[in-house]
Amino acid sequence: MLIGGIADAYGAGFEFAPETVIVLENNLKQYRAHPKYTCIHRKYTDDTQMAIAITELVLNEENWTDISIANKFVEVFKRDPRRGYSSRFYTILSEVKTGRELIESLTLKSNRNGAAMRSYPIGVYQEETLVMKKTMQQAKITHDTKEGIVSAQIIALAAHYFMYKKGEKKQLREYLEHMLSLPFHFKRESTLKMEAIPTVTTVMALVLEYKSMSACVKEAVSLGGDTDTVASLALSILSLCNDTINDLPAWMYLELENNSFGSDYLISLDKQLLNTIKL
Repeated sequence: MLIGGIADAYGAGFEFAPETVIVLENNLKQYRAHPKYTCIHRKYTDDTQMAIAITELVLNEENWTDISIANKFVEVFKRDPRRGYSSRFYTILSEVKTGRELIESLTLKSNRNGAAMRSYPIGVYQEETLVMKKTMQQAKITHDTKEGIVSAQIIALAAHYFMYKKGEKKQLREYLEHMLSLPFHFKRESTLKMEAIPTVTTVMALVLEYKSMSACVKEAVSLGGDTDTVASLALSILSLCNDTINDLPAWMYLELENNSFGSDYLISLDKQLLNTIKL
């Protein structure tokens, strides 16, 4: 959670920025303030906040229902409102009071990456069938399409693969193809439209290529588009690999927000998640 939050906060400053800006400022020297959303400077965005919601469900809610999942989305937003969500979803979350109201307000046929960006904590479940089932269940709340569901399952299963040491990194694609009965070709694609499959395809390509966290997050941002989501997912999964080199600069840890749900809270969630892994 902490590594994902750091990458999210770094990537957020470059989301949909012009290429000239990215080339000039993507140097891992500081968190860049996004010109439109200055309020999220040095803060994580909706990506990490929704992953927090899923993590709390994993830790505290054994039997998930559509209502309990939606209630958690509303709860986590209400206690700590922040930007980063699409304008429409932000407005809905601001106006509804319950998960039932949230579900009734949503149009579920979305092929964007919102369900995937929050799904990696589900990889902590020991049974792969449970990983896929719960990932599908949470995805259908907001992204009830094949693309929305499969993309979320790719992320959750990739996290599971490394958490439970299922094999070497080079075997990851084969593992995902076996689990989902689909062929995959992981390559970098445009994330300008925040579509689910191009996002996870790009994330997996970065995970397979890089060992260095700093090199990976720089490359994720250099691609442009939905930089916070790609960076957050790539580093969250890369952080679980045995051969990863954690060479992120110290300032990234020190300057990340540390309010009630800031870096210390993310660290506490990481510890609780790791304690549930049964090797």
